Amino acid sequence: MHAWKLFRAALVTAVAGATLATVPVTAHAAPPTSAIEVSTTSVARGDTFTIKQTVYNADSSVLLGGKATLYAKDASLPDMVDLVSCPEATACDTLGIGVRGGVGDVQPGESKTVTFTLRVKDDAPLGTITLQHQFNGENFSFETLDGPDLTIKEAPQHADVAVSMSAAVKMVGTARITYTITATNNGPVDATAVRVVGNFSIKSSYVATTCARVGTTRTVNCDFGTLATGESASRTLTVSTLLVAVGPVIATAERTASLPNDPVATNDKASRTCTALTGLIVRC
Repeated sequence: MHAWKLFRAALVTAVAGATLATVPVTAHAAPPTSAIEVSTTSVARGDTFTIKQTVYNADSSVLLGGKATLYAKDASLPDMVDLVSCPEATACDTLGIGVRGGVGDVQPGESKTVTFTLRVKDDAPLGTITLQHQFNGENFSFETLDGPDLTIKEAPQHADVAVSMSAAVKMVGTARITYTITATNNGPVDATAVRVVGNFSIKSSYVATTCARVGTTRTVNCDFGTLATGESASRTLTVSTLLVAVGPVIATAERTASLPNDPVATNDKASRTCTALTGLIVRC
């Protein structure tokens, strides 16, 4: 009997202990009052980039007329970028040294997001700045926080060299075709080390060129050196059609080298097709 009482007392204690045991609760930290995500931290003058800013009301009161605001530390952000858009905001503008997007009244514990699209000014100061961000309102504001660094670089230089080609026929025993190969620098900067490679048809034979023939091949290298913005220069290639030539007689020209980078590939090539009835009758 005594043993049963002892067992019953132990059982009650165990059950009571299990009932009173508490399950630990994991505390979730509140998000920061402002956080930003930058699409790139290295931009060139003229580049467009985005900054996604998420603001959070960590106060127990409603924040009235909330605005997600961006700054540049120790500098004026509007002096460096133009505001393009901020579609989620009620309105967006620049004020003083900052760029801001309205999010309206924000309840305690509520978050809002604004994505700013910004374009780097063509005369923006070069170097690295620290982005800053803040959630502010009409009745109170939160602290200004440091964001990532943003490096502004010189815009890359480009020179668009366009190639064109014309042809003229002259009878000298058989028909001779003189191709004129023209390179034009559309800019926006000067082009150097410009080379255009020309190729003539197997239905013709080499006569002369102001370019440099590559051995005994049907290829010529036309070097134009430096072309200023807007400048054009031409070289010629003369061939004689073969007596048995019939059908299309095609010559081509293609830019193969130039500095700086050429951003437009669609005008790097040109061709000219003449038609031979025989080597004595050719039309271009």
